[in-house]
Amino acid sequence: MASAEQTPPARSLAEELRRWSDVRLAALLRHRPDLATPAPHDSTQLASRAATRASLARALDGLDRLELSTLDALRVAGQTTPEELATLVHAAEARVEAALRRILDLALAWPAPGGIRALSGVADVLRGPPEAGNSGLWPRTTGAPEPHLVVAALEAASPAARALLDHVEAHGGQGTTGTARRTVALADARSPVEELIARRLLQPREDGTLVLPGEVGLALRGGRTTREPVDSPAPLATTSRDRALVERAGAGAAFEFVRRLELVLDQWGAHPPAVLRNGGLAVRDLRALGRELHLDEPGAALLVEVAAEAGLLAEGVDGDGDAVWIPTDAFDAWADRPTAERWYAVATAWLRSPRTPSQVGTAAEAGKPRNALSPDLSSALAAPTRLTTLRVLDQMLPGDVLASGTGVPSLVARVRWTRPRRPAAADALVADTVSEAAALGLLGAGGLTGAARALLDGQEEAARRQIDPHLPQPVDHLLLQADLTAIAPGPLEASVARVLHLLADVESRGGATVYRFSPASVRRAYDAGWTAGEVHGFLTSVSATPVPQPLTYLVDDVSRTFGSVRVGHAGAFLRSDDEAALRALIADPRAASLGLRLVAPTVVVSTAPIDVLLPRLRELGSAPVLEAPDGSVRVARPDLLRARRSRRARPEAAARARLEASTAAVVAAVRAGDRALADRGSPTEASTPAGALALLHEAIESRQTVEITYLDQQGRSSERLVRPLRLEAGRLTAYDEHAEDDLTFTVHRIGGVRVAPGEVPRTGPGPGAGRPA
Repeated sequence: MASAEQTPPARSLAEELRRWSDVRLAALLRHRPDLATPAPHDSTQLASRAATRASLARALDGLDRLELSTLDALRVAGQTTPEELATLVHAAEARVEAALRRILDLALAWPAPGGIRALSGVADVLRGPPEAGNSGLWPRTTGAPEPHLVVAALEAASPAARALLDHVEAHGGQGTTGTARRTVALADARSPVEELIARRLLQPREDGTLVLPGEVGLALRGGRTTREPVDSPAPLATTSRDRALVERAGAGAAFEFVRRLELVLDQWGAHPPAVLRNGGLAVRDLRALGRELHLDEPGAALLVEVAAEAGLLAEGVDGDGDAVWIPTDAFDAWADRPTAERWYAVATAWLRSPRTPSQVGTAAEAGKPRNALSPDLSSALAAPTRLTTLRVLDQMLPGDVLASGTGVPSLVARVRWTRPRRPAAADALVADTVSEAAALGLLGAGGLTGAARALLDGQEEAARRQIDPHLPQPVDHLLLQADLTAIAPGPLEASVARVLHLLADVESRGGATVYRFSPASVRRAYDAGWTAGEVHGFLTSVSATPVPQPLTYLVDDVSRTFGSVRVGHAGAFLRSDDEAALRALIADPRAASLGLRLVAPTVVVSTAPIDVLLPRLRELGSAPVLEAPDGSVRVARPDLLRARRSRRARPEAAARARLEASTAAVVAAVRAGDRALADRGSPTEASTPAGALALLHEAIESRQTVEITYLDQQGRSSERLVRPLRLEAGRLTAYDEHAEDDLTFTVHRIGGVRVAPGEVPRTGPGPGAGRPA
C-alpha cells in the first residue's frame, strides 16, 4: 500500500527561477531600490553604494572557484539562460547548475525578463587572477554575432592578425590603436590591427584603446570562459589508518591539553605573571611556562590564548595593586566538570577565536616580537580559515588521514580552491590550523576525529559521547621509588595531580610520567601551609606500595629545617639589660598601641617608627636614648631656628605693584593673541588626534619633514624625524631620516606631530620625491 505522503518531486531550475522571480526579486528590490529606480547622486547614495560594494565583496569571499567562475560567466554573457550558461563554464553541467542555485540564493544574480543577469556591482568586485574566478574576458557586446560567425572570422584572419589577437587575449584583452585607423574597411586594412578592427575582432573605444569583445574571447577559448576545468579541486594527499587509532590519538591529545591547561591556571592562581604595558604576557613568563609543562613556545602560546578565549584567564590585580594574569571565576566551575565537557568548551573557543597564537614571537612593528595575549595578535581571517580547513578535512572518509609530508600542502591547495579570494596570508593559517587542531585533539594521527565532526555541526552531546570512551582513564595511585622518584602509570586524577605538582617536579613524560622529589619541591608544600604530617598522609594514601624510607627522611629533614630562620617586619627595636623593665613595659596597657613584642630576654621590637616610639616612651616615664647603627649612643641637640627680619611693605606700594603686574599680564595676553592669529593658517604643532592627522596630511601634500612622538608596544616614547609618504588604513608610511628607510607607524600610537624647524615645502612628482638618493 502506498504511503499517503509522497515525497514532492525535485523542482527544475526553470521552476526555481520562476519562484525566485516571484519572491526574492521583490525582496531584493525592497532592499536595493536603485536597481529599479535611479536615485540622485548625493552623499547618501555614495555611502549606500560603498556599503553595497562591501556586502558584495563579503558574499564573493564565501564562494569557491566553480561558483566564482559561474558568476564570471554571467558577467561575460551579460544576460543568458541556464542552458547557455552551462556551455560557457568549463565544468560538468550538474555542478554548474548547483553553483547557479547558490548564486541565486545569495542574490548575486537575478532572473530578468530576457534571462539571468549578474548584479551590476559584481563586475567591479569580481577582480583578481584566474585562480580567483576572474576569466579576464570583457563582456559580450550588444548585438554580438552568432558564435559560428565569430569562429568563421577567426579562421579567415591572416596569421599575423591571429598572432596579434592571441597576444591581446593573453594580456588582459586590451591594447592601444597606435597609428591604426579606428574605422576601416577590410579591403583598405594596411596592418594586422586594422584587419582585426575591420573584422570586428577588436573593438576601438573613444579613449584610443582596443578591447577584445567577450564573444571573440569565448571563441578563442573554445566557447568557454576558461581553457582548464574549474570544477576539479586539488586532490588531498591521504593515507589509510585504523579509525580506532585516530580516535585514541585525538582523545589522548585532548586529555593532555585539558590537563596542562588546568595545571597552569592552578599555578597562576597562586603565582600570577605580570601584565605588560601593551597588555601581553612577557616572553620570560611564556618560556618558563613551556619549561614547566615541557612545551615549545608555540604550544605554550596556544595554551594561554585558548584559556583567555574560553573565559578562564583574564587580567586582574594582585595584593599590591599590580596588573597580573589570573584565572577567572569560571575556571573553578570548569575544573569541576567532566573531561569531555571541559574539552568541548576550550575546543569551541579555539574554533571561534580570531586570535593567532602562531604569530607569537614573530616580528611586529619596529622589529619587536609579538607577545602572547597582546591585543594586536588578532586576525579577521583566523576563525573563517579554521572553519574552512576543518570542513575540507570533514570531506575525507573516516579512517583517511593526511599523508606525511604531502598532506598539509595538498590541504592548503584545496582550501585555496575552496576560498580563492582569501589573501595569501590565509595559506599559512591553514598549516597553523592543522598543528593547533592536533594539539587540541580535533585531529588524531592526521585525521579528523568523530568528536571533531560533531563539534563542527554544533552537536555538543554527540561530541562528548564520541570522545568520552577514548579518553584515558585517570588513576589515583603512584609507584614511589627509593631514588626519590614517583611513577604515574597513567593520567592522574585532577586532585592528585595538583598536589603532586606541588610536591615534586616532572622529570620525564611518555606512557608514564616520572616525578622527582627534592628539598626545594618539598619546601614548596611547606610554603603553601602544609605540615609534615599532611605530606606523609598524602604519600601514604596515593602510594600503591609502602613509602620508601629515603622519601620519609627527606620529608622529615626539610620539616626540621623549615622555619629555623624567621623574617619579620619591625619599625624599631628596644634593647635593655634590665629584663624586668622590658617585661613591665610590655605589660603596661598604655603601651598597647606601640605593638611591642619580646623577641629575646633583652630585646623588644615595635611596629611603631622611631619618631613615634621615642616620645611615647618618654611619656610613659622611661628615659630612652637613640642607638646608632654601630651600637653607640647618639645624643643630638635640636637645631635653633631663626627667621630673617624683613620690613613690611606699605599698602600704597603693594597696590601699585599689583596694578603693574596685572597691566603686564594683559599686554602679554594681547600680544599672544596677535601671534596666534597670525599663525592660525599654518599650524606647526599638534597634539590632538584630529590635529595630528591634519598636520600629517598637510606634510604629505607639501612634502615636508615632521617630528613625531611615537609610543611603541613596550610603552616607550621616542622622537622620530620622518617624511610622511602615505596615510591609509590607520597606518602612516614615512621615510625615517635616522633609519634611512621607509617605515610604517600605527596612527593611534602617534602622540604628537611637529613640523621640523627650518623645513621648506618640497616639490616634485610622487610621494617619495623628497627621499634622498
